[in-house]
Amino acid sequence: MENNSILEEVLLKKSQQKKKMSPNNYKERLFVLTKTHLSYHEYDKQKKGSKKGSIDIKKIRCVETVNLDEPTPLERQYPFQIVYKDGLLYAYTANEESRSRWLEALQEEIRGNADLLNKYHKGFFTNGKFLCCSQTCKGAPGCTIWEKYTTLHSTPSPVKPLPPDPRPLMKHSSLPQVLTPAMSFLKIAVAQYNYEPQGNCDIPLVRNSQYYVLKEEDPERWKVRDIEGKEGIVPSTFLKAISINDDELRENFSIGKHSSEEEDSIDNHDWYAGNISRAQSEQLLRQKGKEGAFMVRKSSQAGKYTVSVFSMALEDKKGTVKHYHVHTNSENEYYLAENYCFNSVPKLIHYHQHNSAGIVTRLRHAVSTKGNTIPSTAPLGDGIWELKREEIILLKELGSGQFGMVQLGKWKGKYDVAVKMIKEGSMSEDEFIEEAQNMMKLNHPKLVKLYGVCTKTYPIYIVTEYMANGCLLSYLKSHGKKLQPLQLLEICYNVCEAMTFLESHQFIHRDLAARNCLVNNDLTVKVSDFGMARYVLDDLYVSSQGTKFPVKWSAPEVFHYTKFSSKSDVWAFGILMWEVFTLGKQPYELYDNMQVIQKVCEGYRLYRPQLASENIYQIMYSCWHELPEKRPTFLQLQSFLELLREDDKL
Repeated sequence: MENNSILEEVLLKKSQQKKKMSPNNYKERLFVLTKTHLSYHEYDKQKKGSKKGSIDIKKIRCVETVNLDEPTPLERQYPFQIVYKDGLLYAYTANEESRSRWLEALQEEIRGNADLLNKYHKGFFTNGKFLCCSQTCKGAPGCTIWEKYTTLHSTPSPVKPLPPDPRPLMKHSSLPQVLTPAMSFLKIAVAQYNYEPQGNCDIPLVRNSQYYVLKEEDPERWKVRDIEGKEGIVPSTFLKAISINDDELRENFSIGKHSSEEEDSIDNHDWYAGNISRAQSEQLLRQKGKEGAFMVRKSSQAGKYTVSVFSMALEDKKGTVKHYHVHTNSENEYYLAENYCFNSVPKLIHYHQHNSAGIVTRLRHAVSTKGNTIPSTAPLGDGIWELKREEIILLKELGSGQFGMVQLGKWKGKYDVAVKMIKEGSMSEDEFIEEAQNMMKLNHPKLVKLYGVCTKTYPIYIVTEYMANGCLLSYLKSHGKKLQPLQLLEICYNVCEAMTFLESHQFIHRDLAARNCLVNNDLTVKVSDFGMARYVLDDLYVSSQGTKFPVKWSAPEVFHYTKFSSKSDVWAFGILMWEVFTLGKQPYELYDNMQVIQKVCEGYRLYRPQLASENIYQIMYSCWHELPEKRPTFLQLQSFLELLREDDKL
């Protein structure tokens, strides 16, 4: 059935101009459309000849009309285009009715294809450029919105899930009810933080969810079972254990019942700010500066609560904080909007974390006043950073440099780690000791974690978490062609999250680049290499003359005055974004360092990568303002990227 013809017709085909200045020619071809392929054949004396070409239907990305050339002969009045993964094909029908028939048939067959375009070129690609926008690459991003995209694109959005039904109230997920004699006395643990697996044996933790604790032989890593029966290893510091007997288990964790009153208590949630003032809440939310940042606080009315939310969606370019009173109805249910009522404030907040439902934006980012930080995934001897060298087995080399090498290791026979080895007499010894000291002070999910050091004998070890996919730059070069623009955006967002954290803690990195970021097996990207990082009180660090710096990632004030700040890091982040969207190209590849300094000072900036939309490029370009104060902060950049990430505006 798949080979049955859907449509057959003799059309005029335009040559594909595989060489830039090769002449155009037009030949009659018999086009045949089936469920799997669009093929075209020689056609002579009303007979079908040999096949001249074929396009896999699954590879077609756009089918649309094309604006006419000027002047255009009568036989070429009705052109249409087929954009597919490996090229671009133009065909001409005899009349409008025929063209509409082909457009309708082709568009129906490509419905739901994975890589449909949301923009296309309405002009021909001829003599080495598109007539509509003058771009010179056949694969250049489109310049015109393709209106058919919204109806043909059927992939569900990963960002905005369907809202849950607020009525009836959602039942809390529960632990299995069945007990065995061996389980008459159990330890149940509640996750205090979300946790992403770091190895094949790990399972994820979801904050405020319950887990059976199966083994505690290692005080740092417990074996647990989740409510779906999955078992795995997790860091014990992420859990809070509660011991209960089987009667209490049946009472508190049976199917259909809430786990405990603790779940409905407002005090146990990181978004609860307690008795702080309206002015204090606004200050904290503006410091966070993220769309949907929120907290819940006590209202001026006794026994009442207020939800305070930060939004960039209103006219105020600096953002606005909105305050919503939590009301109760006659049935003592809580609500912000009358149609969405819940029997506890935590359930109300949980709902609005997924649905705006009457408020300015959904509650996206909890702003905590408790000062809690996520613990290290492997606490090091009660805070002692010196590790036992004999507990580390070196397995294979991952890379090398003038300071020594980096090896994959196994720590305590269980944990994969990266071991940076500093050989005796290395010129970089002080730099890497500085790096370890910096890493001891910094803890964030998008910064590579330090597990400890071995400094008593040479070579010195700096032991960090192992990132399975290695250096971001190398990964982009070897695997970048498999990544979609949304994945490239997510890479930039990961790095921006890390840099926002550094910025808020008065650290500057000074060597931000794709080569200094690492990629995990789940494609999470983390910032690494803190040898040049500095803690600054006034966001300014002036290094001594003769200090080496990466010229092609450096801002003008670094060229002229060796002045480093979070805004010079912002400049470097713009270059890193460019690296990501060019899949690892060298910035300013045609110029040496001295030429780059001259060109940048004259106002030259890197061009827009083909994979970067105009919105993405505007964010990059904003990082390269000559004046540091005119560049955005990382907090602002994170907000810009998040808007694209959430709304899928690529």
